[in-house]
Parts: sequence; structure tokens; C-alpha cells
Amino acid sequence: MMPNRRSEGDRWLAQAERDLSDARLAQQHERFNLACFMAQQCGEKAMKGFLYARGAEDVWGHSLADLCEDAKMFEMLFDVLKARAIYLDKYYNLTRYPNYLPGGIPADVFDHLEAERALELAEEVLGFVRDRLAEE
Repeated sequence: MMPNRRSEGDRWLAQAERDLSDARLAQQHERFNLACFMAQQCGEKAMKGFLYARGAEDVWGHSLADLCEDAKMFEMLFDVLKARAIYLDKYYNLTRYPNYLPGGIPADVFDHLEAERALELAEEVLGFVRDRLAEE
């Protein structure tokens, strides 16, 4: 039995909210790479929540750029969001794996300003998605 599309979207949005909260905690504890990764996770899950809520069946991938492209099938305004949300994509691998860096480790590369920017972008994506779904 197929789950209710709106309730499935809401599940993903609830986890996106939790990931944003976790990103804030990580930032407070100066785990800036983790804060940036969790901000990316918030954005990704918010976008997936929108797609599920609108009835998309094949929702996959981690790229906010790609997810925004998919969302444009339902609402062209996601083209505007894509221009900013795309910056969260760099936090998917770069924040966790040393082999994505020329030297050092992710824990040493990210700082408070980077985490702050990532959190702002995640909040923007989540708010944008919530606004679009509230208009249904």
C-alpha cells in the first residue's frame, strides 16, 4: 500500500527540522564540519519532503541542485532556490572525507563563518519548502 503522499512528505520535513537542530548543536560545540554536513542534510531532506508531498515516486540522490531541478516539474520557483541551495552540495562529501581535501582533515578546515552560512542556507531551503507546501 502506497503511503499518503503528504504524510510521507511531512516525515521527511520533520527529519529535516531535526537535522537543522542538530546542525545548530554541532555549531555551538565547534564541530563546524559536522554543522555544515547536517545543514546539507536538512536541505536535502526538505527537498525530498517536498517531492514526496507532491507525489513524486522516484526521489533519489543527494544533490540539492538535482533535487531543485526535479522540483521544478511541480513548481518553477525552485529555479530561484536552486541558485542558492546549490552551495549546500559541497558539504555532502567535503565535510566528512579527508580524501576530498588536498591536506588535513575536514574537522580542521571548516570554521564558524562557514557553519553560519551553511545554517542560513539550510533555513532558507526549509522555509522555502514549507511556504510552497502551505500554499497547497
